Amino acid sequence: MAMFFEISSGLSSGMIRGLGTVVVFVAFVGLTLWVFNGKRNPEFAEARLLPFADEPRPDNAQEPSTRSTRP
Repeated sequence: MAMFFEISSGLSSGMIRGLGTVVVFVAFVGLTLWVFNGKRNPEFAEARLLPFADEPRPDNAQEPSTRSTRP
């Protein structure tokens, strides 16, 4: 236990803040790489449609043959 106090007294608050910044930066880079990984596109495409999963689709719904370009 004495060794913990010895180590923690040697670290300044600036060093602790710097280490915290490095940890958060590494987490941000890791999360960014995970999100923009091309292998995850099918999973995210399915997740994008989850809010609409509980809406019933009409049986006789058909896509219009032409679409309007008007705003």
